[in-house]
Amino acid sequence: MRRQKFDSDGFSLVELLAVLALIGLIMGMVGGSIVRNLDSVKTRRAGKDVMTALRYTRGQAIITRQEQWLEINIERMTYMAPGKDAVTLPEGVEITVKTALADILDESTGRIRFFPDGSSTGGRITLLAGRREWLITVAWLTGEITLEDLAASG
Repeated sequence: MRRQKFDSDGFSLVELLAVLALIGLIMGMVGGSIVRNLDSVKTRRAGKDVMTALRYTRGQAIITRQEQWLEINIERMTYMAPGKDAVTLPEGVEITVKTALADILDESTGRIRFFPDGSSTGGRITLLAGRREWLITVAWLTGEITLEDLAASG
């Protein structure tokens, strides 16, 4: 029986360049996807943090049996819950607030109030980073707080 001998001299330069080009192309697509998703993650995390601060504020109103409010400064990009330090939003995240007229302190600061029974003045907080937009809604009658991804629903 005859045995064939296979000589392997390795890969040619053309083969190596083709593989490297393919790897570069794949990494470029994956890297672009990761960068686009960072805006979503950053905005969602900021939305959850604001939502947590709103729930804390509502809880404080119920526990202390006194009005409490979350104050939002759109110029400084900060929000502050009762008894807590101001929290600055991550870089690149913008915030807008729509609330009751009585809760607009000046052109850059507004607040959402909660009452001892858990109800609220209500309001809407929008967080935007890149193309990602999240909406936090506070129901005035119940004080219920919801977070919605507007990019997913639109």
